[in-house]
Amino acid sequence: MSVRSALSSAPVVGFSGSRSPSSVCVAAVRAVLPLVRGRVVVGCARGVDAVVRASVPAARLRVFRASAFGSGRGAPAARSVACVRAVAAAGGVWVSCPGRACPAGLVPSRSASACFSGRGSGSWASLALAAGLGVACLVFLPPGVAVPPGWGFRPLGGGWYWRAGARQLGLF
Repeated sequence: MSVRSALSSAPVVGFSGSRSPSSVCVAAVRAVLPLVRGRVVVGCARGVDAVVRASVPAARLRVFRASAFGSGRGAPAARSVACVRAVAAAGGVWVSCPGRACPAGLVPSRSASACFSGRGSGSWASLALAAGLGVACLVFLPPGVAVPPGWGFRPLGGGWYWRAGARQLGLF
């Protein structure tokens, strides 16, 4: 698998990342956006979300706004959960560029409440939910940030890591 093949064949690509991304992260996200052929979904936050919103034509972009999920502290998490679930429903790819290490104790889960349990990183929580739902995931990690053990990511080079999605088989 390569970053190019993962993104160019996906019907939908969702993005999340640091609200204060490093220049390395911004460059990585900008470099992969032209590879996306399908629809793009993203949140309304500053940082990586804003880079994606500014770089993708409106006709291919769906923005999930926290204000659509209320006004309390849980609205940004609800927005992120809805964004990840939209990518999962479409059989897409989740792309993340967190700016720091994964919070201790966070692991992939199908449960949104397990992922968004106040550990302090929406980027990692979104990635944990996507992985838990069986979504194919790409993550760019800046120097000094490691892939969490047991998450199933393998290196692709250039700071990118891949985790294949789980295909769900239905009974007919």
